[in-house]
Amino acid sequence: MHDEPSGAPTRARRQTTPKPSDRRKLQKTSTAGIYKKGNAYLVVYRAAGRQRKESAPTLEAARRLKRARETDGDRGEFQEQAKVTLHAYATEWIDRYQGNGRRGFREGTRDEYRRLLSTYALKYFRPSLRLTELTPLHLAQYVGWLADDEEQGKHLADTTIRNAMNPMRAMLSTAVREGLLRYSPATGLALPKRDQNDVDDDEDEVRTFSRDQLRKLLATVDDEHAVMFRLLASTGLRISEAIALRWRDLQLDTTTPHLRVRRAIVKGRIEPPKTKHGRRRVPLSAALATDLRARRDGLSVPAQDDDLIFTTSTGTAIDPNNLRPRVLKPAAKAAGADWAGFHTFRHTYASLMLARGANLLQLSRALGHHSPAFTLTVYTHLLQGEHAQPLDLDQELTSPAERKP
Repeated sequence: MHDEPSGAPTRARRQTTPKPSDRRKLQKTSTAGIYKKGNAYLVVYRAAGRQRKESAPTLEAARRLKRARETDGDRGEFQEQAKVTLHAYATEWIDRYQGNGRRGFREGTRDEYRRLLSTYALKYFRPSLRLTELTPLHLAQYVGWLADDEEQGKHLADTTIRNAMNPMRAMLSTAVREGLLRYSPATGLALPKRDQNDVDDDEDEVRTFSRDQLRKLLATVDDEHAVMFRLLASTGLRISEAIALRWRDLQLDTTTPHLRVRRAIVKGRIEPPKTKHGRRRVPLSAALATDLRARRDGLSVPAQDDDLIFTTSTGTAIDPNNLRPRVLKPAAKAAGADWAGFHTFRHTYASLMLARGANLLQLSRALGHHSPAFTLTVYTHLLQGEHAQPLDLDQELTSPAERKP
């Protein structure tokens, strides 16, 4: 620190002396700059060119506060106590947040973050709570509220709770970078890891069509949508990826026909895949390539590269929420699988590929999963048997000519 000029002591006393109007209300303590006021203690200090006051419940707390503010001032790190509320900051933050990664922040993710904040965090935390008042205890109690079935009126899966915390973590990290918080109270927060056997969540259950059900469903679907449903079953694409396919994404006239997944249509918005693994090449059978070629050649107007392959009768992008009740559900019911959704085609594709002997790496890449380990987690119950067959070493080490037929 620089040496104080000769007039500094007088000025210092003036900085820590309360205004005359306050003297009747305050009592000096043994620590300079700390005054007793009723049942609380007032800390008077100077920072960023202004006199400031903060209260503390006890003398010891006041001394700690004074030391902290003096240290902040010495380091040039003082930040005035933010008065913005959690609700106000969250509402403003979600409109401008741009993410942290090189891929930016998807508008679909922004909409989901906004929904999660509105549904959970802004419902739980009182509107008057300041952002700077949020503590790790508050967040732990918030997680407990999320995990309480009676409070929610239903069971929230652990994944849902983690998702609900994602916008809170991102928001608090932004507040730290912007100098509103010294650290994020979400750091080190424990999230529930409950026994999945105790969770009755049918939505997460992987169900597949039987071969007979799939055969009947494809035979029932009208001609307008038959090729798209065959593509879903033959490639394992998500419905959002299938409806976003353009003719430029297909390679039909080669010895190895295939399609490239480069984007998806989610809630009417065109978006890139969520991860780099979602950008992938998926092989097409010769029969499916023939069907797609016939669809292209049968168009009344020649197809352009950027035209969507599957559209409504008016040429616009398909809305899965409209297609589901109008086309999928009647066909699935006729096939004896009225429980089925679009994701059932994806699960069935995985089941059939595993039955054909595809390994987890091949399947993971075809589905656009981030790792084979995740694919194994989802589809482990579809693998044939728990135990490998015994290895006959004598047979394996015998030359092919010597092996018994």
